[in-house]
Amino acid sequence: MALIVLFSTFSITIEKHFCGDFLVDVSYFGKTKGCADEPGEDDCDKPEVIQKKNCCKDEVQQIEGQDDLQTATKKVTIEKEQQFLIAFIHSYNNLFLDLKKQIDSNQEYSPPKLIFDIQLLHEVFII
Repeated sequence: MALIVLFSTFSITIEKHFCGDFLVDVSYFGKTKGCADEPGEDDCDKPEVIQKKNCCKDEVQQIEGQDDLQTATKKVTIEKEQQFLIAFIHSYNNLFLDLKKQIDSNQEYSPPKLIFDIQLLHEVFII
């Protein structure tokens, strides 16, 4: 249960870098790296960079975790507490009672005498 609460409160940011229609880089922790042919910050003043159309784009996807957690509070009435306490004490006391010796009602019983060996009669043998 604790893991469910922990993972439901995580927020995740996924950054994707596309050059044209192709996915070049995906980053889960930090910023994506640019393309190798992409102009850097130092190259912005050059005229060929100004004329070149930038076909690369960055896409950021954020998955927000839940912020509002509800705490469950139950009101327990005195009657329910008393019922639980009585049941607990009764079961706890009976847990440590000595078990009475069970009466063996078959102690005086003698089985009937067999006239025929039934296994041989029905040809049933234990293998």
